[in-house]
Amino acid sequence: MSTIVLDPITRLEGHLKVSVTLDANNIVTAAESTGNLYRDFENMLVGRVPKDAAFLTQRICGVCPVSHAIASSKATEQVAGFKPSLQGLLLRDLIQGANFISSNVLHFYQLALMDYVQGPQVHPWTPGYTQDFRFNATDSQTLINNYVAALSIRRQAHEMGAIFGGKLPHVGNVVPGGVTAKPTATDITNFRNYLNTITSFIKTTYAADVNKLAAAYNDYYTVGTGYGNLLSYGVFDTNTSGGLLFPAGTVTNGTVGSFTQTNIKEYVGHSWYSSPSGINPASETTTPNFGKAGAYTWLKAPRYNGAAYEAGSLARTWISGDYRRGVSVMDRHLARYTETNKIATNMLTWLNQVVVGLSGAGSTSLGIATPVSGSGIGLTEAPRGALGHWLTVANSAISKYQIITPTCWNASPMDDTGNVGPIEKALIGTHVVNTAQPVELLRIVHSFDPCTGCSVHVMSPEGVEMSNFVVQPIGA
Repeated sequence: MSTIVLDPITRLEGHLKVSVTLDANNIVTAAESTGNLYRDFENMLVGRVPKDAAFLTQRICGVCPVSHAIASSKATEQVAGFKPSLQGLLLRDLIQGANFISSNVLHFYQLALMDYVQGPQVHPWTPGYTQDFRFNATDSQTLINNYVAALSIRRQAHEMGAIFGGKLPHVGNVVPGGVTAKPTATDITNFRNYLNTITSFIKTTYAADVNKLAAAYNDYYTVGTGYGNLLSYGVFDTNTSGGLLFPAGTVTNGTVGSFTQTNIKEYVGHSWYSSPSGINPASETTTPNFGKAGAYTWLKAPRYNGAAYEAGSLARTWISGDYRRGVSVMDRHLARYTETNKIATNMLTWLNQVVVGLSGAGSTSLGIATPVSGSGIGLTEAPRGALGHWLTVANSAISKYQIITPTCWNASPMDDTGNVGPIEKALIGTHVVNTAQPVELLRIVHSFDPCTGCSVHVMSPEGVEMSNFVVQPIGA
């Protein structure tokens, strides 16, 4: 028996620690995924007006802020009983689509590809693993060249999204009620030019590279399979009647089923919280308790019907029927490409429906009026998976707020009944060839594209770990 601890795992957002136990044959028999960051947005939002949440929750994550803005806006709109116009939905789709493309391109080239390709022998690519590189010198150089080209594509995707979003990564125009932008003919032309360039890269370079990877590492179709359970809330509104480009749903034992948010519960038995466990987010609270016995992470353990479910591109494309080869490391990469191509193609259709000079906002230029009381749920998808905001309003202010991010699904810990999280499950059973360079573990973790940056680090100015701290409500 031996143990490998990867802390922190690089080339992802935030600070993630993974610990695995190996048997005498170097097979992983147990795994723990630890989120070393604490997010307290739920408590920080209490007492604020609901529309503030669309701007503040974007700071949870700089990679998928648009999805947070949309989820928050949807929750407020539900409280207010308001439905955005088609123009507002189309503009949201275009901004969010730009964000998805940027994130997915970033993941493949900058975050995951270096697990398979040896980079230049200079900093920051060195020091690094030298285990199991299979590409010849020519292919390796091509992939490195495309790594560099992808940086420009990601920048252009941000610039494209900022045309209607005001700016990126944190947008200023997505508000409860819709989008405040009033597109001009020049805006639409500029957006189209960006989209054409980006789409060409996706359909040629990205397509060739992901298939090249799949051919060279086809054994990874059987690595990192995990439970096989998949979940999506659905994303990209195609009309005002609830139509979605990627529909909501679940996959259980290979069968596509429906999704009902009341079946979600979060458990904290192995998380650093003293909040009640096994509660639906609508009634949940967040009370930190660092150092709690038996706990090993700041992430809670969301479960659907009591089971762990994987979220992300693979879930979305399996439920939509666009990709159903399998559930593995390589399937996650191919599914991410598949959805990126589909999003780019549909963005042209949405762009052609945008009306020049028409605001995408609600009843005023700043969206809808502040609701006085009620509860609302905002469900959408971020690039990494299912994202939900649960909101309660009293006396025109937020009285309760809960958020479940995609990585809370994927990198969740063991729940109260002993079921490990999806990443933990995917690691178990893996054979590590070289324990000094456990690249297999990195490839599995990176395939989920985890992001624990959706948190606030808790430390003293001296860097001393804080075992006890008190969350002060606003106005205290």
